[in-house]
Amino acid sequence: MTVLDSAGLRGVDTTAGLVNQSDPKWSITAASQKSRPKTSAMSTAITNALTANNASYAASFTKGDLALPPAKKYLVLTCMDARIDPAAALGIELGDAHVIRNAGASAVDALRSIIISEQLLGTNEILLIKHTGCGMLTFTNKDAYAIVSENLGADASNIDFLPFPVLDEAVKNDVEFLKKSEFVPDAVKISGWIYQVETGKIVSVV
Repeated sequence: MTVLDSAGLRGVDTTAGLVNQSDPKWSITAASQKSRPKTSAMSTAITNALTANNASYAASFTKGDLALPPAKKYLVLTCMDARIDPAAALGIELGDAHVIRNAGASAVDALRSIIISEQLLGTNEILLIKHTGCGMLTFTNKDAYAIVSENLGADASNIDFLPFPVLDEAVKNDVEFLKKSEFVPDAVKISGWIYQVETGKIVSVV
């Protein structure tokens, strides 16, 4: 197997995720989406705060010589949910592992990044971690298509947003998908977990 061992590969996992905006727990309304103009890159309160934080981080940064391949040769696939911090929850140190995030911790959506992680950068274990209270449990594709149409006037019916109705079954299905994939070697260890946002604990599913 050919594995990259120097700088030169950059992979970005792009994803899309929607929520049921009729649910009162979601704060973004259709009206606010419609009225939000597209803007060019510029300073905002968010970017100002983040760049200030980055300046503090960079001032004491000492790990610029880490190797490109993850040192512990595993990857974590989890959700993009803002309540999850995989590094803190699992004790992942900088340079240890790949962390792939998308809406719902979808193995189907992450397959491109998983292949790159294993075939080019040498990982040999996958921890797939979905979580309680996931937004992907709250809508169907039909709901998503209606929301996109109402908000944007666009037809998203050719997109599978990969929602799921039952959490533990979704974990099992994604693990099974990876085990059956021709792009994931049989030797790769794969496990499925649920992160409890209420307690911070992970629970083994499969």
